Amino acid sequence: MSDDSTTPTVPTYHAVGVGAGPANLSLAALFESSSTEQIALFDRQPGPAWHNQLLHRGVRMQTSWLKDLVSLVDPTHELSFLNYLVTTGRTYALLNAQFDFMPRREYVRYLAWAAERLHNVHYGVTIDRISFGDGGFVVGADGRTLARSEHLVIGVGSRPALPPAFAQLPAPRVFIADELARRIDAMAVDRDAPVGVVGGRQTGVEAVLRLLNAGFTNISWFGRRLWFETMDDSPNANDVYRPSHAEALQRLSPPTRRRVIKELRPTGDALTPGVMRALYQANYDGLLELGRFPVTLYPARDVIAGALVGDDIVLTAQTPERRETHHVRHVVIAAGRETVDVPFDDELRDRIEVDDNGEIVVETDYSVRWKGMNGHRIYALNRAATTLGITDSNLTMLPVRSAIVLNSMFGREIFSVRDELSPVNWG
Repeated sequence: MSDDSTTPTVPTYHAVGVGAGPANLSLAALFESSSTEQIALFDRQPGPAWHNQLLHRGVRMQTSWLKDLVSLVDPTHELSFLNYLVTTGRTYALLNAQFDFMPRREYVRYLAWAAERLHNVHYGVTIDRISFGDGGFVVGADGRTLARSEHLVIGVGSRPALPPAFAQLPAPRVFIADELARRIDAMAVDRDAPVGVVGGRQTGVEAVLRLLNAGFTNISWFGRRLWFETMDDSPNANDVYRPSHAEALQRLSPPTRRRVIKELRPTGDALTPGVMRALYQANYDGLLELGRFPVTLYPARDVIAGALVGDDIVLTAQTPERRETHHVRHVVIAAGRETVDVPFDDELRDRIEVDDNGEIVVETDYSVRWKGMNGHRIYALNRAATTLGITDSNLTMLPVRSAIVLNSMFGREIFSVRDELSPVNWG
């Protein structure tokens, strides 16, 4: 990449965000409303998107619409979800539909609406190099320097991955759930052919429902856990998703904190009760029509292998006591994600501190430990769930996290993060 970062044609920002998903959109929204400085976001997607391949009809969010990009720290912000509803004329239609949780399509529309109102969001740009010089960070793509900045915010998260056990199987027959929407028409030539869905979490149940609603009559759903666990949405479970609990976590020793975070996963890393109710009702409707359930649930099955045998894909599943084989025509993989690599150049990468697992070390203000920062900070979002808690990779506290980052970035309290009226003493 040519180093033309000192030329006037390269814009300089106070901060550059890599990724323009909900995390960095929240940050940019609060940044622009509270500072005269400038922030720019770059995203490889061609336009505003958030799991767009999984926008099946009937899919709902798992969080309240009040927990949008800004409202928890600035309810008067112009990019609140309520302002989106009012300015787009959707208020009464959505409220009167009486959703327990809003449709995911609505949330994606809201993100696009917000992105259009921010000043420097650049789509269709894959940042492939991040370096550091005397003047700050330099980001580039395709051999060109795009911007330089005082601070850097990484918001690229993770992506679905095909487990190695399925990598050699034919792609039209075995694919990740994100590809279901574009492959389902070809599959529908024979809706009675057996289909396996591997993965017992939210993406898995949404894939099952998509197949069921499209008329497929022989669906096997495999989950690794002992049962298809639904989310704890009780008041006490929701107290986990607030600043007072995040602060309490940091008072624990690292081993205790990791254990607590793991035990709290049912509060967020589980199936929404509403979607399971919808599945069971649709499955019972299928029983009335077919005389059998079109969906069979297989909990406690760890699908460890797949092989092409004649016209079948043969899945091998390990149970607590034995191995089973299941013959299917197609396999939808809704299990496994991998962390997206950050394109630091070698020099900068060598200066960043990592833990024993090779993961970036992230502080409580979401800043990254690195050598020679000299006032220039790197922040990492969605990459520290094992140390900062499951809210780090959850939408619930987006504006709170953004407020913490901005307070740290500017070295003063721009936003007050208060949480004093909790009935729970976390210790």
